[in-house]
Amino acid sequence: MATDDIYILGINMTKFGKHPDKDTVDLASAAALAALADGGVTMKDMGVLAAGCLMGGGFIAQQIQKQIGQTGIPAYNVSNACATGATALRTAIMAIKAGECDMGLAVGVEKLAGAGLLGGGGKPKSDGHTWSPSGRFGAVAPTDGRIGTDTMPGTFAQVGMEYGHKYGGASFELFARISEKNHAHSTLNPLAAYTKRMTLEEIMGDLMIAYPNTRAMCSANCDGGAAAVVVSGSKLRTLSKEQQRRAVKVSASVLTTDPYQEACQVLPDVNTLTKIAARKAYEQAGVSPSDLDLVELHDCFATAELVHYDNLMLCEEGGAVDFFNSGATWRDGSTPVNVSGGLESKGHPIAATGIANIWEICHHLRGEAGDRQIEGAKVGLAHVIGLGNACGVHILEKSAL
Repeated sequence: MATDDIYILGINMTKFGKHPDKDTVDLASAAALAALADGGVTMKDMGVLAAGCLMGGGFIAQQIQKQIGQTGIPAYNVSNACATGATALRTAIMAIKAGECDMGLAVGVEKLAGAGLLGGGGKPKSDGHTWSPSGRFGAVAPTDGRIGTDTMPGTFAQVGMEYGHKYGGASFELFARISEKNHAHSTLNPLAAYTKRMTLEEIMGDLMIAYPNTRAMCSANCDGGAAAVVVSGSKLRTLSKEQQRRAVKVSASVLTTDPYQEACQVLPDVNTLTKIAARKAYEQAGVSPSDLDLVELHDCFATAELVHYDNLMLCEEGGAVDFFNSGATWRDGSTPVNVSGGLESKGHPIAATGIANIWEICHHLRGEAGDRQIEGAKVGLAHVIGLGNACGVHILEKSAL
């Protein structure tokens, strides 16, 4: 264990879904306290706090401190679109790398159920869920006059269609089958917002949001919080054998934004910054895509998952369709992707997602993922992307202790 290595000591996510009796501070505090307990430490041990809440979070870090311990440490309020949680984690990691402290706490939280991100006013379905007329559970923007390159549904629809036009094989049914996989995976995740398996016919027959993404193929915005405790390698060596055993090594932590390209002045480019982040992460961690035992990637839409197979180099360039058709991305495949159910089923409380994706990877590497456990998992990759643009990639490894 090198002294400058970084480890995740404790991590937690609340159940994603509707929490009408809790506000953002409640959810964030619950996740933070649980992450501290998971790591066997307290707020007194923390040297830095970084927290984010994209939709009206304000001074969320200071608000969390008032609930879980005002110890006078530096507190950073982070806002970076869907990469907010991953950016909060990276902020804590950088503080430790800089030698300012040896342990830090990162938190992401969001309240989105009911009103939705840009719409709302849903009506209840027979299964008890609320389905918004403007999107899946209020997950996407109103469709009337809003589908275009300036909205997330329009952007990611075009990204998927562009990939299919360039390389072939990306049909409406194929995108629906990606969603079918994620809904199937979610049935094994008790913390997912939605755990109902959906048939291919149900997915394809659902409300069309922005072709080829139907409502069931869109991320589910909901309530939720997630938190992680990170520690330096030198500090970890002073802790108990059990804490060392459960610690997960952060082999790579990368954040990128778009480099200038003429094309991205018209349509946001979700590909290039992800490819750059992935290359840097593999180099930093000293691993290759073939070493990955599982991947949690940012499937804000089914179309996004397909292109990110390619962007994260899980397949050869242009080979995402064949890669999916091979069965590689299912739980029992060679490279399981989104065994949590992904954003389409696990849910997407924006600022919490980056840490929640890492929570999933950590639990498999620890052997604590329950019924959905990927046996023998040793290396995993977590990816998030936020239009704006920001991309976070973390590569995690099972502790050698």
